[in-house]
Parts: sequence; C-alpha cells; structure tokens
Amino acid sequence: MRTTKDPREVSPKESEERIIEELKKIFDPEIPVDIYNLGLIYDVSCKKDEVSKLNKCKVTMTLTAPTCSMSQVIIDMVKNIPNHIEDGSVEELDVEVVFDPPWTQDKVSEEGKLTMQSMGLM
Repeated sequence: MRTTKDPREVSPKESEERIIEELKKIFDPEIPVDIYNLGLIYDVSCKKDEVSKLNKCKVTMTLTAPTCSMSQVIIDMVKNIPNHIEDGSVEELDVEVVFDPPWTQDKVSEEGKLTMQSMGLM
C-alpha cells in the first residue's frame, strides 16, 4: 500500500514505475496481452520540472502495425494515464509513437508469450 505524500516529493523513478503499472492495464483489443508485455512500449522516462517540482514524463511506443485501426484509442488511453495516478505526481505525459524499430513478436515479454501461446496466437 502506498503512503500519501506530497506529489512534489515523488521521484521521477517512482512516477516511471506508476506509469508502467498503468500501461499494464491497457490491452490491445485484438490481442489479449497488455501493451507493456506486448512490447509496444520502448521507453518510459520522467524528469522533475524545475518550477512545479512535479514530474514531466514521456512514453515512447509503437503499434503492432502503422495501420492499426485502434491506434488512436490506445494512444489516448496512454495519454490519459496521469488521470489514473492518484498521487498527482505526473504533471505531463507526452506520447511519442515511432515505427523504427518496427514491432515484431520478438519484443513480447515472456509473460506475454505465455499468454499468447495459451490462446494459440504464437
């Protein structure tokens, strides 16, 4: 259980961990694996803002295909993560979508691979 503390005291590393927790709650609608374990997240980074002392964060991610029909829905869910972080420590979350390197099944975590194999998807 988290203790309540001033959002300005939350370290960038703690915010990164909380963002990852939230990313694991977002699922690709066509594949029963969350986008973190699916390997769509390339980087999560946060830094302390000099003025507000809150964390400004960035998620660099990709999609399974550039023409993914659900791409905007997934991106919007990621952009909405600060609203789900109860301590208010993430002031801003930028989302950068990249296609280089392209996503492949090699990027799927072991946990994701087990889920996909159990569903006959790998």
